Amino acid sequence: MATEKLSPGMQQYLDIKKDYQDAFLLFRMGDFYELFYEDAVNAAQILEIAITSRNKNSENPIPMAGVPYHSAQQYIDTLVESGYKVAIAEQMEDPKQAVGVVKREVVQVITPGTVVDSSKSSGENNFLVSLDREEGQYGLAYMDLATGEFQVTTLADFDQACGEIRNLQAREVVVGYALPESEEKVLSNQMNLLLSRVEDVLEDVQLLGDELSPLEKRVAGKLLHYVFQTQMRELSHLKKVHHYEIKDFLQMDYATKTSLDLIENARTGKKHGSLFWLMDEAKTAMGGRLLRSWIQHPLIDKDRITKRQDVVQVFLDSFFERSDLSDSLRGVYDIERLASRVSFGKTNPKDLLQLASTLSHVPQIRAILENIASPALETLVSKLDAIPELENLISSAISPDASQVITEGNIIQSGFDETLDKYRLVMREGTSWIADIEAKERATSGISNLKIDYNKKDGYYFHVTNSQLGHVPSHFFRKATLKNSERYGTEELARIEGEMLEAREKSANLEYEIFMRIREEAGKYIKRLQALAQTLATIDVLQSFAVVAENQHLVRPSFTANRTLKIEKGRHAVVEKVMGAQSYIPNSVVMDADTDIQLITGPNMSGKSTYMRQLAIIVIMAQMGSYVPAELAVLPIFDAIFTRIGAADDLVSGQSTFMVEMMEANRAIRQASEHSLILFDELGRGTATYDGMALAQAIIEYIHDRTKAKTLFATHYHELTELSTSLPRLENLHVATLEKDGQVTFLHKIEEGPADKSYGIHVAKIAGLPVDLLERADSILTHLESQDKQVVSQQKATAEQISLFEAPQSSPVLEELRNLDIYNMTPLEVMAAVSEMKKKL
Repeated sequence: MATEKLSPGMQQYLDIKKDYQDAFLLFRMGDFYELFYEDAVNAAQILEIAITSRNKNSENPIPMAGVPYHSAQQYIDTLVESGYKVAIAEQMEDPKQAVGVVKREVVQVITPGTVVDSSKSSGENNFLVSLDREEGQYGLAYMDLATGEFQVTTLADFDQACGEIRNLQAREVVVGYALPESEEKVLSNQMNLLLSRVEDVLEDVQLLGDELSPLEKRVAGKLLHYVFQTQMRELSHLKKVHHYEIKDFLQMDYATKTSLDLIENARTGKKHGSLFWLMDEAKTAMGGRLLRSWIQHPLIDKDRITKRQDVVQVFLDSFFERSDLSDSLRGVYDIERLASRVSFGKTNPKDLLQLASTLSHVPQIRAILENIASPALETLVSKLDAIPELENLISSAISPDASQVITEGNIIQSGFDETLDKYRLVMREGTSWIADIEAKERATSGISNLKIDYNKKDGYYFHVTNSQLGHVPSHFFRKATLKNSERYGTEELARIEGEMLEAREKSANLEYEIFMRIREEAGKYIKRLQALAQTLATIDVLQSFAVVAENQHLVRPSFTANRTLKIEKGRHAVVEKVMGAQSYIPNSVVMDADTDIQLITGPNMSGKSTYMRQLAIIVIMAQMGSYVPAELAVLPIFDAIFTRIGAADDLVSGQSTFMVEMMEANRAIRQASEHSLILFDELGRGTATYDGMALAQAIIEYIHDRTKAKTLFATHYHELTELSTSLPRLENLHVATLEKDGQVTFLHKIEEGPADKSYGIHVAKIAGLPVDLLERADSILTHLESQDKQVVSQQKATAEQISLFEAPQSSPVLEELRNLDIYNMTPLEVMAAVSEMKKKL
């Protein structure tokens, strides 16, 4: 930086910047926000704006870049979306009245986790997470500043904390403890999170309450401190922190949610092709957010699930009322976010009009539900608080044609305020008064072309040409002299002008004051608005469930406590909607209380993965309270779903497909209970054949004997089908095929029993590989199968000869295998042991 003496303005900039080293500082100077030094250089590159310099003629010119204040939001959004913080320094006094350098202060710091007013707002949640640690446990709090949602929980370890952060899709984590390098690498590098350090705790009794553990109170308090430190304003919309347990919902880690395409299609990153896409018939932004939450947090409480199902049934039975309800919900704006804008002091007239419009629809929604007259709706009806006093205040005060700018008038309706109406009368009638004065003076003076003009410098004046100066009345006084004319005023004209100017200025100020009073009054209703928003969102999601159930021909599932699972003609509803109902082939899934594992064999591309995903999606939909795609569904209530479907390297952390596969398998078999659902697809294919097969068998046996979770295990290792003879709670299934004249057709139908062979070459044929290549592969396969038969025959003959002449010798490797306690080993430990034995052999 320059060593020469700086101007007072630049010194002020540096003094402020010292406290915001980790943020881009936008420094308000007139109509621009300016950036200097490294901020200017870096911002110019990110924002693709021009960079200039201050003190160009100096030996040390200061890099400088700027953005117009009226369009600054888009530039702020770009910086924040790129993972940076932005500090906004505003002018705190009128430059015309300032003595010396204009006073400036930072009024807000916008960060990836605290974005509220993005120009690209999608209506989705944006969660800011706080993390703290105590005696091996992790406290995690999160907040959506735009809706006021505030939650806290305690997690067992760092992996669980990372899983929850991924599930929340957070972009920023407030860290409240000395972060080890290993954990920082995971959070910062692998998960690409912005880390913000906080040590201070804000002990807000009203928001934190007394029910939290010391760790939870501390982590929530640090989150509050960070939010108030960055936002620098009252945040009356923040809800009291709510303690939750992840075990209170159907547990699914981020990998599971991704592989099942719950919120977005994992391959495209788009909504299309996801469960959310299928289920989203919500009419409001609030309903859309709640639907996302319900998809990611299905229930495990049968009573709560049943209550949701009861409402869906009522809506299904009430087609016409549901249609009216849908129309009414279309008039509901995002009052959850509007309430936060009131709290932030950013509400404009349009926001208040949307708020009033929403409140005006509530009595109609209530009447529709009351007309249905079902006990299942009584709780929802009782919570429909229309807040008529607020709706009446806004409707009577704010003009339907109000500008979004609150300082230029034309906001408040006529008839609302007597003084304002008087000012408006003066402004409205003033023009005609001036016209009357002009006509009167023209007649009395005899100056036929006498007229009144206006400019900012002289105000209203009589324009008299030089040829008419002899006729100027004595009560005129000169205001200005021009080359060919003079400008005159009169006391009467000055009085009218004064009244009009006063009315214009005072009217705008008074409108602003009235608007601010109304906004302040609206702030008193924030908690009631938030409660109403939650009720409207719930109604919206449940009517959405009914619409989807009707359109997709879904049925109401029932739940059993005896671990029986029976789905008749089940369908993967998302795949079916993409493909079209006519081309989708349904499959039943039946597992009695004594069956834990279905071992599914069959060719790739034949439908094994879809069959497995179908079960998971049906379980998730059922435990959300939705109806499901089947002709009949009887399900146990699962506590968790674990999946390993599809292959993917984790390039960031340097882990291979096989390592990721083993880690996910390890999580499943260690964390699953007998009430969990496990879906493993082609486990073990990422290593050598015998390694993979040994691991797959060991995992199946471990689940069968120890975990006892309901499990679907798809595999290309046909040898594993023999396990049904030694594992009584395992059954074999296969994908049916039709062979005719050398051609194979996959029927996409799951049937009992093992597959008789693989169809890899046929799949390659479908993929379009060259014919001569396929013929060569078929020849090689025939040769290998022939060799395999010879080897088996020779081994059998040799074994018979040995048995005639000598008893088999004991083998150290055999003894080692015999003594291997596989039931107390992880899959990785089994893999290492098998690999070591292989070397010895």
